[in-house]
Amino acid sequence: MATDADSAQSSGADDSNEVLRAKYLEYCSAQLADLLLYLSPDEIYLLAEKATREFGSPSADAGSYTSLVQRATQLLAKRVNLPPFEVWREDYRANRERYEAYFMGLWESETAGSRELDG
Repeated sequence: MATDADSAQSSGADDSNEVLRAKYLEYCSAQLADLLLYLSPDEIYLLAEKATREFGSPSADAGSYTSLVQRATQLLAKRVNLPPFEVWREDYRANRERYEAYFMGLWESETAGSRELDG
């Protein structure tokens, strides 16, 4: 868990739009992953079928469990009431500690990858 010193040290970098967008995507992914964990395989299948009807034909590996989860996630992402980035950013800046549990550090690799491309 981050200490106050860690937070103060990283707050400058955390305020960049690039880092905040990466954290926002990780937060949204965590929210959707949490929902998927509560679903049975049958419920995931039904969501995937509904997604296929809404978004068109599935990929060639449509029968794989990974494909089913991807299509179910696509439907959940459209239906779940996640805050827009601008709203999330303001709440994150005001309540950082509330969001820390959602971060696994994936945002760090996202921003590191774009820095490598830039420099």
